[in-house]
Amino acid sequence: MVNTITAATTGTTGASSSSSSSEAGSALSSDFDTFLKMLTVQMQNQDPLNPIESSDYAVQLATFSQVEQSVITNDLLEGLSAQLGLMGFSELSGWVGMDARSEAAAYFDGASPVTLTGEFATAADTGVLIVRDADGAVVQKLTMVPTDHAFEWSGHDGNGDAFEAGLYSFEIENYHNGDYLSTTTVEGYSRIVEARSDDGDVVLVLAGGNEIGSDDVTALRDPS
Repeated sequence: MVNTITAATTGTTGASSSSSSSEAGSALSSDFDTFLKMLTVQMQNQDPLNPIESSDYAVQLATFSQVEQSVITNDLLEGLSAQLGLMGFSELSGWVGMDARSEAAAYFDGASPVTLTGEFATAADTGVLIVRDADGAVVQKLTMVPTDHAFEWSGHDGNGDAFEAGLYSFEIENYHNGDYLSTTTVEGYSRIVEARSDDGDVVLVLAGGNEIGSDDVTALRDPS
């Protein structure tokens, strides 16, 4: 679905760039005709006893030429920028179906564990994984040994019952000898289900409806 949209968007942008260049060319041609008419009137009405130097005409022509070239260059740069943006979006559309790691809330489908990564405080000898639901309420606390930075949340409570499917966010509380040190962020993996362009920015839609920017992704993995 995304690739189809991208292809359609590419065609539309190309037509728009072509139309813009055509309009700019017409405007420049009209401006040049106006400039020549003004120059002719200036020559016809100059003081015959104190005529305008030919070098002055040359300066005016050179100035107009510089402005004309600047306008053309700006149009070319705008078109190139649009094409480069589409190329980047086309590449990002290949992320659809991949698992993206970010600080955004991760989606738990009610069965499969959620892969997480987190950093513990340097002096911590114990960590507590805090799990919050979509409303921000704490639904679980799990004691951890701060050794592995990659781990999984099973999505089950102490009785072995699965939590409801939905979005869950995570953080780690760090302790040393029972004393609280700090809270560190945890990143989770979620499936990318859509990529779209929003005012020139690429927006990735994750499973569960969460939306993040492409710059928010810190890692990608193939779910297979």
